[in-house]
Amino acid sequence: MDNVTHTLTGLALARAGLNRYSARATALLIVSANAPDIDIAGAIKGQLAYLEVHRGYTHSLVGLPVMALISMLFVAAIFRQKLPWGKAWLLCGIGVASHLLLDWTNSYGTRLLLPFSSRWFHLDITALYDGWIMAALVFGAIWPLFSRLVSREIGSKERPGRAIAISVLLFFVLFDCTRAVLHGRAVAELEARLFENAAPLKAAALPEAFTPLRWQGLVETERTYETLPVNTFSDVELADARIFFKPPPDAAIEAAKQTEPFRYFLYFARFPVWSESPVILDAGSGVRVELTDLRFGEPQRGSFHCVAVENSRFQVLESRFTFGSGMNLGWGKSGPPSGQEQ
Repeated sequence: MDNVTHTLTGLALARAGLNRYSARATALLIVSANAPDIDIAGAIKGQLAYLEVHRGYTHSLVGLPVMALISMLFVAAIFRQKLPWGKAWLLCGIGVASHLLLDWTNSYGTRLLLPFSSRWFHLDITALYDGWIMAALVFGAIWPLFSRLVSREIGSKERPGRAIAISVLLFFVLFDCTRAVLHGRAVAELEARLFENAAPLKAAALPEAFTPLRWQGLVETERTYETLPVNTFSDVELADARIFFKPPPDAAIEAAKQTEPFRYFLYFARFPVWSESPVILDAGSGVRVELTDLRFGEPQRGSFHCVAVENSRFQVLESRFTFGSGMNLGWGKSGPPSGQEQ
């Protein structure tokens, strides 16, 4: 999830009653709810380095107590205050756990079992930026401020912040449970269909940010990857599917697979789609190889792409990963295809 969601979740946990258990409890919960994303420091070494470390050890169960300790020490240093270490560390553990739980619910996933297993865990029930969850958390954050103004006008001493925070957290849980049921139904709809007369080898339904009933369906068959919209309460329209054929193994793809960006991205990707295009280089003709994950985009569209440029002997001249669309990378003298800006 995004850091605004993590921050507001930490605030809601504090206002729900946890702020009674330690000095600086609200700060402890907000800081710890964001602490695992300290791995953003990996971006200093470039986009590929960040992809490799993101949602790794700082997002693992083994790393949870360490992240809680770092959060506690950070807050104590900022406020220059001695904290009740046991209670403060426990609160930070709750904050870090909320971060891991939220990241587990989306389609990017997290590696909870590092260093014992490098498996990615993803429930695919909430978007990275979920409009409904964000709206509930923002309401829970600002309502107590509005309520205080009203109470001050009418002379009331009522403070509804705790009740609102608990209600928001309950909504959060019920919303995710409902999405889990709808997600199971959407995946079952995909698995029950034939695509190009072939049964799915793997199917996923990715959530949309503002429409709980609509999903992006992803399907892998023996020969293809396909994307199509899925509505939980209507039939799947196979005519709406976009089809990406799996290319046969060739020298260009095999050469790209040997480079570090492609090796790691193949481990990360769930629905990897390859594409090849001829390019004109300084030394003659060559080939541009692109790899993307359909969770995040399509060739030259969306985000999360690997691009390699090879000469006519399939020697890799350049290989890189980008969080962008990759549409302007690796075209040599020929430039990007017509209709795309360089």
